[in-house]
Amino acid sequence: FRETLGRSSGFQSHQYRLVEYVLGNRNENLMKVHAHRPELHQLLEDELARPSLYHVALRALEAETGASFAPEVFRLRAPHQADEAVEAAWLTVYKDPSKYWSLYELAEKLVDLEDYFRRWRFNHVTTVERIIGFKRGTGGTSGVQYLRKMLEVELFPELWNLRGAL
Repeated sequence: FRETLGRSSGFQSHQYRLVEYVLGNRNENLMKVHAHRPELHQLLEDELARPSLYHVALRALEAETGASFAPEVFRLRAPHQADEAVEAAWLTVYKDPSKYWSLYELAEKLVDLEDYFRRWRFNHVTTVERIIGFKRGTGGTSGVQYLRKMLEVELFPELWNLRGAL
């Protein structure tokens, strides 16, 4: 199949990059591969200008709990980084789910989404290793090593971190 793919790969897929950006894994350096296609590059630029799914959830968390998060939490052009104030606000929700039922349900759906996404990533890296081993990736990445590193990416870190405090 590599002969058919040529040098292309999922790494170069603007659709996949859009999914990552919507979910909050926003590495604008990964847009460079689309520079030769201005219409695709613009789609990615437009997505980076909008709040991610998690940003929207965090605004709802602020509104319903009275929490207030630092502006850095809402950076549009960078991956979300774990924040203690965000984790504390989610902990408030988890300690009283009946009071904050809609936020609790939202948080659990986000965890489900990330769980499914992580499983997809794991299945993908396993399939790639099975098929091409440790050869260089078709998109110019290190292949399996790069994909394994992506397994460590957390989209909603506070929702995972707070479980140790429950």
